[in-house]
Amino acid sequence: MENNNNILEKIRAHRTQFYSFGEKVSLALRSFSKKEKLLFGFFIVVAVLSGMTIISRINRSQMIDIPAYGGSFVEGVDGTTPRFINPVLSLPDSTSEKDLINLIYSGLMRISKNGNLIPDMAQSYTVSEDNREYTFTLKKELTWSDGKPITADDIVFTIKTIQDPAIRSPQKNAWDGVTVEKIDTHKVKFTLSQPYAPFLENTTVGILPKHIWGGLPPEQFVYSSYNGKPIGSGPFKISEIKQNASGIPESYTLVPFENFALGKPYLGSIVFKFYPNYEQLIAAYNAGEFSSVAAISPESAQMLKKQNVQIVSTPLPRIFSVFFNQNQQELFLNEAVRQALDLSTDKDRIVKDVFFGYATKIDGPLPPNTLGFKDIERDEEEGITARTERAKNILAKNGWTLNEKTGILEKIVKKKPTQTLEFSLSISNHPEIKKVAEILKEDWGKLGAKVTIKTYEEGDLLQAVIRPRKYDSLLSGEIIGHDPDLYAYWHSSQRMDPGLNMSLYASVETDKLLEKARKESDKEKRAEIYAEFVDTIREDSPAVFLYSPNFIYVLPRDIHGVNLSGISILSDRFANAHEWYSRTQKVWPMFTPQK
Repeated sequence: MENNNNILEKIRAHRTQFYSFGEKVSLALRSFSKKEKLLFGFFIVVAVLSGMTIISRINRSQMIDIPAYGGSFVEGVDGTTPRFINPVLSLPDSTSEKDLINLIYSGLMRISKNGNLIPDMAQSYTVSEDNREYTFTLKKELTWSDGKPITADDIVFTIKTIQDPAIRSPQKNAWDGVTVEKIDTHKVKFTLSQPYAPFLENTTVGILPKHIWGGLPPEQFVYSSYNGKPIGSGPFKISEIKQNASGIPESYTLVPFENFALGKPYLGSIVFKFYPNYEQLIAAYNAGEFSSVAAISPESAQMLKKQNVQIVSTPLPRIFSVFFNQNQQELFLNEAVRQALDLSTDKDRIVKDVFFGYATKIDGPLPPNTLGFKDIERDEEEGITARTERAKNILAKNGWTLNEKTGILEKIVKKKPTQTLEFSLSISNHPEIKKVAEILKEDWGKLGAKVTIKTYEEGDLLQAVIRPRKYDSLLSGEIIGHDPDLYAYWHSSQRMDPGLNMSLYASVETDKLLEKARKESDKEKRAEIYAEFVDTIREDSPAVFLYSPNFIYVLPRDIHGVNLSGISILSDRFANAHEWYSRTQKVWPMFTPQK
C-alpha cells in the first residue's frame, strides 16, 4: 500500500510540473503584444508547413512507382480478320490469328520477354537422361475462362488432335513421332522417337479445352463457332466482337482473365481494329483511330519519327537470301560464279536505302543474336567498288570474259555451247523485296551478269515456283528462331517439297552436323556445332545471305513493360502482355506486391 502511495505522489508531482510549465507558457503568451503574437503564430505555421514538406519529400523519395491495374491498349491491324483463333488450325502466316491465340491461349511453356522458355500451365517438368522423355506437372487450381478445371486430359486431347491426319493441322510436323500419355490428373508425359534438342519450344503450343472440342468430329473442326469465339486459359479473354453489316468482325475487345497461370494482367483491355489494307491502316492511325500498329514498313517508321511517337525496333531471328538452284541453272554449279555474286553484292546499300537502318546485313545462314551466330570479319575499308573488281578477277581466272557487244560475261566450255552469265531472280510482289531485287540486278550488272526479275503474288510464288523448285535463283526469307533448328533449311533430305532447302544443297559433312545438333541438349555444344556448320556453308556459297530485318512497333507513350528482345515471330510480342501496363501507383518498397 505504501508503494502505491509513493507512485501516486510521483504522478502528482509530474502533473504539477506540467501544469506549471503550461502556466508559464500561458503567462508568456499573455505578455506578448498583439504584433508579437501574430509574429509568433506566423513562425509556428511556417515550422509546421516546413516539417510537413520535409516529411512529404522524404516520403516521395522513398516510394517507388509500380504497375497499377486498368487502362487500355488499342492496335490497328492490316489484313483480313482472323478465321481460326485456334492454335491447332491457325496457319503460320496468319498474323492476326497468331496475335489473338497468344493472348487467349496458354501452353505448357511460354516464351518470356527475354526469349527464354518459362513454365506457363506447367508447374515443373523433368527430362530423362536419354533426352527422349519429358514429364510435365500442371499447376493446381487452373481453369479455363469459362470456369471449368484444366487437367492432363486437355493436354493429351490437344496433341492427339494435332497429330490426327484428318484435322490437317499446320502444327502436325512438329509432333510427328511424339507419344503423349496421361500419368494422372495433373501430370502428362511426352516420349520422343529420338532426341530433339528444341522440343521444349513445341510445348508453347496453345492447349484446347477438351470439354469444348472433345465431342466434335474432325470434319466439323473448321466450322465450329469457337474458332471465332474461343475459350482459353491465356492472359486475356474476348469480351466483345464488333461486326459490319456483312457479319465480318471489325474489332475484337479483350479483357483480363483473372485466373491466368502467371497472374492477372494489368491492362484493363486490349482492342484490335482491322483494316483492309496497309494504306487505310496508316491513314486511320494518322486520324487517331488507334495508338499502336505493328510491323510497319521502314519508310513509314521514318515518317512517323517526325511525329515524336514511341517506335520500338528489334532484330528478328530471320534471314533473307538469294538461293541458287543448281538443279535448274547450270551456272550455279560453278563455285567462282557463286562467290563473285556474293562478293559484289552491296549489302550496306540494301540496309541503308531500302530499310533506313532497320535491318542488319548478314553473311551466313544464322541471324544475329541466335545460337551459333558468327559475325564475319570483313575489311570495312574495302568498298563495294573494290569488292566488285575482286569478284571480276575471280571470274576472269575461271575463264569468264566480257562480250563487248552485249556487256555480259561469257565462258567457253569444251563440247558445250558458250555459257553466258545470265539467269532469272524470282521474287514476291512485295515493295521492299522488289527494291532489294533492283539493287541486286544493278550490282550484278556491274559485274557483267544479266539478271531478269520475275515477280509473283505470294500464293503463286509458293505454289508455282517454290514447291516445284522452278526458279534459277530465289529471293526469299526464312524464320530461324533464337534457338535454331536448321535441319529443314539445309539438310539434303529437305531438297524437295515440303522441305525448305531452297538451294537444293547437299553435303555429307553438313548433314552430319545438322543431325548432331538436333540431338545435342547442351546449348554451348550445340552452338559450337552450328558455328562449324556456318563456316562450311560460307565456304560452299550455296546462297547470298543478305540481311536480317527488324520488327518495327509503334506504341503509345503511356504503355510500359514491353520487351521485344525475345521475339521470333510477330505474335511473340504479346508473350509478356500480362506484364504491360499504362497506369502506376506509388508504394513503399516493402509493400511491393509479388506477382
